[in-house]
Amino acid sequence: MDYVKDYDNLLRDVAESDYISDLHLTVMNRPFVRKDGKLEAHPDYPEKLTGEEVSTIAKDMMNERQLEEFEEYGEVDFSYSVPGVSRFRVNAFHQRGSTGIALRIIPSEIPTIDSMNLPQVLKKLASQRMGLVLSTGPTGSGKSTTQAAIINEINHTRNAHVITLEDPIEYLHRHNESLVHQREVGNDTSSFARGLRSCLRQDPDVILVGEMRDLETIQIALEAAETGHLVLATLHTNSAPATIDRIIDVFPPGQQDQIRIQLASVISGIVAQQLMPRKNESGRVASFEIMIATAAIRNIIREGKTSQIYSAIQTGGKLDMVTMDNYLLKLYNSGTISRESVVHYCNDIKYIRERMM
Repeated sequence: MDYVKDYDNLLRDVAESDYISDLHLTVMNRPFVRKDGKLEAHPDYPEKLTGEEVSTIAKDMMNERQLEEFEEYGEVDFSYSVPGVSRFRVNAFHQRGSTGIALRIIPSEIPTIDSMNLPQVLKKLASQRMGLVLSTGPTGSGKSTTQAAIINEINHTRNAHVITLEDPIEYLHRHNESLVHQREVGNDTSSFARGLRSCLRQDPDVILVGEMRDLETIQIALEAAETGHLVLATLHTNSAPATIDRIIDVFPPGQQDQIRIQLASVISGIVAQQLMPRKNESGRVASFEIMIATAAIRNIIREGKTSQIYSAIQTGGKLDMVTMDNYLLKLYNSGTISRESVVHYCNDIKYIRERMM
């Protein structure tokens, strides 16, 4: 098989599957896909890729700037489109003297909170006029999809100027009730921090930061939320308490008390999530932990007592708050996920076992 000539057909086959999320192209191996969260060889493509094929495919996907970055740094992020089919988030990288390519499928249809069966409290968070809303979870947990659904909700229900900073741009939003400008790190701005500082002079109402990677980006995001903007951002943390600690720990010890006070005043909500296989059918389902910033939680953050956040979430059910473990139990009791999944993905195994007897 000529992979170089037919790689768009391979991408098309992968994109048209309902259960494949990722495609991996690597030297001396068949194309591998992640199906329902499990990595396996693509059954329809039995021939192994050569080093020349993978390298040629990677370079063919890139523009001149991306190719220069790839050759200089040995890795590059970008997006790639198969016309009429789908878009892909791509990372090309050097490994053991050859090239590897990891592609994440970006569905062509922008998700909605209802179509994705996401918690309805996200609509309330989308209606906030100012504050900081964080989506957290491990890589591949659906954070970008959740953020896209929130932006879509804003775009269809509010008259707002939305600016997104992404690396790369994933879902393409069209102007609806809102004006949506999407900027790609690398193409439209040199970094998240620079783009975020610049967008504060572009009259935004809502700012999406694809990832808060460093101290400067986090600091500007806090300032933006403090000065009357709704800021949406992601972090690679697994729970609400861990998210609060991660943000504060980024700063030098001498600044942390000040940051606690600032974060407590601007935080609106934290949505932690993870994906797991369904019990009796193909596909995966998301489990969530949701923290809404009440007066009690803001006080907990100011005093640095993040270990008490779980108790505040557990007593905040009337405000649609829920811990990850209780959401997992809800999915288990409805027959959506297996006992093994609950045990594997929970935070407190003792708490889970006491309630699954």
